[in-house]
Amino acid sequence: MTGTDRSSSVAPAPGTLDLRTYIEDIPDYPKPGIVFRDVTPVFLDAEALGHAITLLAAWAGDRDVDYVVAAEARGFVLGAAIAARIGAGFVPARKPGRLPREAISVEYALEYGVDALEVHRDALSGGARVLVHDDLIATGGTAAALCRLVESAGATVAGCAFLVELAALGGRARLGDHDVHSLVTYGSD
Repeated sequence: MTGTDRSSSVAPAPGTLDLRTYIEDIPDYPKPGIVFRDVTPVFLDAEALGHAITLLAAWAGDRDVDYVVAAEARGFVLGAAIAARIGAGFVPARKPGRLPREAISVEYALEYGVDALEVHRDALSGGARVLVHDDLIATGGTAAALCRLVESAGATVAGCAFLVELAALGGRARLGDHDVHSLVTYGSD
């Protein structure tokens, strides 16, 4: 097991818990030559999970956020917790056909095709300030799509927050002038 002793009931001071020690590298997944950064060990450890939520919520709290929008499915884990911590609403961005009411959608390019995300049409009111969240930013396609979705609803992107950033893949650049924050950044390694 990676991480720290789970027996401690005292939350670590900000910056004292190294979340990188919880992220496991899975070589050659999903295909040869790729190193997959598995964040699920962060979710498995209560102390690491709480620390990540605290740090992301502290950053989001300075941005006067009305809603947190997060992508299905791992983005939901921290996104809803951040929203609850800062007193904001949570808007799940789902794959097409999974929302029960009228939705608005945005398509985005994948390595081998196109995907889409949807939110309920009435989820974001004009002028709302929205934090875009996902567990990881790599090429930035999903995050950029979420930003477009938020803006097409008439809301404002107050910032974009991630647990992990794979900087070598250039995702931050795809987000333009949006304020971006990542807790753990991997360079070109």
